[in-house]
Amino acid sequence: MTYFHPTPDQRRAALSHLVDVPWPSDDATQPQALLARCPAAGQTPLVSSPALATLTGVADVRVKDERARMGLGSFKALGAAYVIAHDAQTGRAKGQTYVTASAGNHGLSVAAGAAAFAAHAIVFLAETVPESFADRLRGLGADVRRQGAIYEEAMKAAADLAETTGATLLSDSSWPEYMTRPHRLMEGYLVLMQEAAAQMPAPPTHLFLQAGVGGLAAASATYARKIWGKTPKIVVVEPEVAPALIASIQAGVPQITHGPASEMGRLDCKEPSLIALKGLARDADIFMTLTEAEGKAGHDACVQAGLPSTPSGAAGLAGLIVAAQNPDAFELTRDARILLILSEEPSG
Repeated sequence: MTYFHPTPDQRRAALSHLVDVPWPSDDATQPQALLARCPAAGQTPLVSSPALATLTGVADVRVKDERARMGLGSFKALGAAYVIAHDAQTGRAKGQTYVTASAGNHGLSVAAGAAAFAAHAIVFLAETVPESFADRLRGLGADVRRQGAIYEEAMKAAADLAETTGATLLSDSSWPEYMTRPHRLMEGYLVLMQEAAAQMPAPPTHLFLQAGVGGLAAASATYARKIWGKTPKIVVVEPEVAPALIASIQAGVPQITHGPASEMGRLDCKEPSLIALKGLARDADIFMTLTEAEGKAGHDACVQAGLPSTPSGAAGLAGLIVAAQNPDAFELTRDARILLILSEEPSG
């Protein structure tokens, strides 16, 4: 584990390179209204876990359990499906082809959204994505194509196809000249935080938010700051082999990182979403990275607490477990109230 508290100068340096990038949305009204019309819509539970509180030496641990979100098994159901629903509201979804790359659950949301609104989905997968996941996508009607050894190579193939065919690229990341759809997609993630805020008996003192390209973490942090102000400590957790956000904040400019594949595969993203980076440069208090062993320990603790997930889905808990070993650095006291997001169901 490594951790890093950005200085004001480092925040300003990062933000100076992102002046043309929009801030993440903090308004959950439209996504909540649109997603509520989905037949599979429904609030996910906020679970109190005394076992995890005891394990980490804090007063209270609440887990926003996204494993059954809209029948798709992860928070990602709130993202791409919302974008497609928004397109459908303006008559632009029916018959459209949406193309994307996915390291996991984003592809399911694209496929499900396309199926719901009479559109088509093409999903590129890297070689490392299990065939069982490809089969789930096909079961939702998606055209699945393999490309490249890593997610970024699959993403390039998706972008190239969209450019040459006129299909609509629907990524959960953002980069120069590609901002509108990922900005709306991140807006969908606000729904889970709106629910959590209403379910919490008291505001949390800490949020531990796992991050790949950063969309979930940034949306959650943005909403947390809106409703709870500066009170909660917001900690962003990444795999040490894919430290795109922490490296970018440390350098003061967006970074492309390199490293081997991580067992925290949904978080194994080597380049940050620029919208997410901008939001987190403003809103996150601490950035930390996890070793593979630390990620596994978080997964195992979730299983033992009766909340089975994956190393990716449990990475926020893994961060809390590691932070509890050095509580002063994270201002963790025995009175701390923790909010975690269990972001996906077990694989397989």
